[in-house]
Amino acid sequence: MRDVLRRLLAGELTEDEAISELRQFQLEELGGRARLDLGRFLRRGIPEVVLAAGKPPADAARLAVAMAERQGQGLISRMSAEHKAELQELATGAGMRVIGYAASARVLRPGFEPDPAGGKVGILTAGTSDLPAAEEAQMVVEACGLEVKLEADLGVAGLHRFVGPLASALEWGCDVIIVAAGMDGVLPGLVAGLIDVPVIGLPVSTGYGRGGAGEAALNTMLQSCSTGLVVVNIDNGVGAGSAAVLIAQRRRRGRTTASTAKASAPTTRKPNRTTATVQDSPGPPGIAKSRARTSTASRP
Repeated sequence: MRDVLRRLLAGELTEDEAISELRQFQLEELGGRARLDLGRFLRRGIPEVVLAAGKPPADAARLAVAMAERQGQGLISRMSAEHKAELQELATGAGMRVIGYAASARVLRPGFEPDPAGGKVGILTAGTSDLPAAEEAQMVVEACGLEVKLEADLGVAGLHRFVGPLASALEWGCDVIIVAAGMDGVLPGLVAGLIDVPVIGLPVSTGYGRGGAGEAALNTMLQSCSTGLVVVNIDNGVGAGSAAVLIAQRRRRGRTTASTAKASAPTTRKPNRTTATVQDSPGPPGIAKSRARTSTASRP
């Protein structure tokens, strides 16, 4: 990356050529065991996330801290208590801070904060058991510089509970809403049927009996009568958060472009239109007919 910047300053590359080369940075090998995709944020606007599940705690922590060292922050998901303890110890030793999100976390290099992107994402959960998946989505959204408003425990077993938080999210100006739900998974379809903001359904593996591992919630969301509901895989908070970031950024960009175009558009003088009513000859007794004539006059 330094070489690209040096050549740009020396005039050996144009700005477009430098951007093209920076976007091609993809992999950095880490001890022969992992290849970090450091260019993902440049390509997509969404950073790589380390999946802790299935990795030894020391390896998972080392990956997250290495990413923070190189690009300012490292994201990690699906951590056990052992993963959390190892990450905290390694990050503290490197002088970094850890922001926790249920079973996920962000490791931040000193002085680093993501650039504000201006978008807003609402997150609703049907129950408190859905929070780990919802907070995984929150981690991704906040890592990309967007604002998050999260409200929990709004399921359809007490239907009155979700009205106020949903109205609050809309008044706040959210660009997209993620709705996490387990059990029967009804809440995302209900929300999507009431509002014109994009809704992402996040099925969660909470429940019991047949379909208790999230299959019932997933099937309900896929079969929803609410048109336009987008659904990610079971417990896929990273996928829901990533989709929300892309949608919010483009909605915000579209509004900004439209506002700029409207402000720069030339103004035209419109003529005054006045209406005069002319009485026709009377019809049957007791009934008078009239017609309206529209005339055009220039503004003084």
